[in-house]
Amino acid sequence: MNQVKDTERASVRIGYDGKVHKVFRGHLARERFDNEVRILQLLEARGCSFVPRLLESFPDELKIITSNCGARVDHLNEDRMKELFAELEAFGVRHDDQFLRNVTYRHSDGRFCLIDFEFATALDDPPAPALAP
Repeated sequence: MNQVKDTERASVRIGYDGKVHKVFRGHLARERFDNEVRILQLLEARGCSFVPRLLESFPDELKIITSNCGARVDHLNEDRMKELFAELEAFGVRHDDQFLRNVTYRHSDGRFCLIDFEFATALDDPPAPALAP
């Protein structure tokens, strides 16, 4: 496997079959894992074609396997990046980690894609209750 990312929050590797293996670790790993699984399932159900497909999840290992959405992007016009994240919101999800590191390019169809949904928010979720002062 080819290691793509190895940080305190996650390890990401691409298998020889092209699938992406992500293991969550560190602060709030369980919550981030659960959120990414939920958001990817939601986006698939809503027909979003420019995000990875969740292929498998292993809750006991905090590991997911997804389809590969292409190569990392080194440069992208700020306006185009804003358009991409706004396009995601049409599917009812706000990314909440809107940085170039979460944009890939899929050569097969010339499409920019979005990855890494551990901090994303489903826009139709009820708001969290306010904390008492």
